[in-house]
Amino acid sequence: MKFFNKKYIYMDHAGATPIDRKILREMIFCEKEFFANPSAIYSDGLKIRDVIEQAREKIAKLINAHANEIIFTGSGTESNGLAILGIITNYELQITNKKLEYVIPHIVTTTIEHPAVLENCRWLAERGQAEVTYVDVDKHGIVKLDDLEKSLKENTVLVSVMYANNEIGTTQPIEEIAKIIRHFKKKKREEQIYNSNNDYPFFHTDACQAMNYLFTKNIEKLGVDMLTFNSSKIYGPKGIGVLYKKRNIVIFPLYKGGGQEFGLRSGTESVALISGLSQALSIVEKLKEKEIKRLTKIRDYGIEKLLSLSLTSGFKIILNGHKEKRLPNNINISVLGISSELLVLELSSRGIYISEKSACKSNDNSKSYVIGAIRKICPKDGKEIEGSLRISLGRSNKKSDIDLLYKELKRILEKYRQWK
Repeated sequence: MKFFNKKYIYMDHAGATPIDRKILREMIFCEKEFFANPSAIYSDGLKIRDVIEQAREKIAKLINAHANEIIFTGSGTESNGLAILGIITNYELQITNKKLEYVIPHIVTTTIEHPAVLENCRWLAERGQAEVTYVDVDKHGIVKLDDLEKSLKENTVLVSVMYANNEIGTTQPIEEIAKIIRHFKKKKREEQIYNSNNDYPFFHTDACQAMNYLFTKNIEKLGVDMLTFNSSKIYGPKGIGVLYKKRNIVIFPLYKGGGQEFGLRSGTESVALISGLSQALSIVEKLKEKEIKRLTKIRDYGIEKLLSLSLTSGFKIILNGHKEKRLPNNINISVLGISSELLVLELSSRGIYISEKSACKSNDNSKSYVIGAIRKICPKDGKEIEGSLRISLGRSNKKSDIDLLYKELKRILEKYRQWK
């Protein structure tokens, strides 16, 4: 890849993907031709509304959903916020309107969720609007199903577990979690527990990292009630995301306005962004099987190659996350005893772009809470969690990129070994 005429190797696709050129050309056309307000009733407005609804239908078809279950938002973060805050706010209104005894709602999530989930849960807990249980994960980053099942209570209204971790790439058994929740709800109905609404809890998953590589073509089989994804992770434009929400689920909007997106996300829609997202998802589904096979081979080669540096570099290197139950494009290693930020900057100066942890927390100087969770240590203590590097592959990457990464990382570690 080139940037300002300088060649570089980009391996931070979990942070953001480059936009597909075909999609970019189509978006430019949309911006030039479809500039009218899609809420207008004159002919150009109706044409734009039709383009938006066609894109909505295409996305729905790709995940086996209904068109009115697809809500366009500004990002994956906004989609997560709408799901979590929307459910809790609607619960509060439901209790008030039915004049029922108020019981504080309970949320179940995990210790390694994206900040877009964790911070909203913490915010609700701090304000006394929700009780939150953070289910632990094992040493590979996989949620402990027994603990999750035990955490479900009469007042649990929402379970939110990400499909694939944005940092270590570990994938979660979403279908198994959905089965646990279904059994809990069935038992609750049979025992007539909590009369306010026996449909609770609802199951939400953040699938932003999963759309490229995991099973998403049948949302019913997956078993979730709500699913979040965005365009910037699937070679589409930034600034657009989706919340899939089953039609029978009622959530409250984050704010009021003109009533767009079924009253859940007011604001004039961007036809170019929406069209770009729908095309990006369509391309993903066409390439998915091929890319999974290709990138899995490169990933496994990279893991073996990078871990072998432990034998020659003088630094201990550990793989983070499950070796097989991980995204095909994710390699995450800890180089013990050296700053991850230093390694990223050194590699950057050599034209190799990787990240040290989730890009969405790049300004946070604290250690990775995800690595802390799987190592069972406090993320603010201990040098052993320094050096967490995330290498996330994409369509442009080849096996030779791993060879160059290995070569340059070896040189860097040899350079700093004397100061260890």
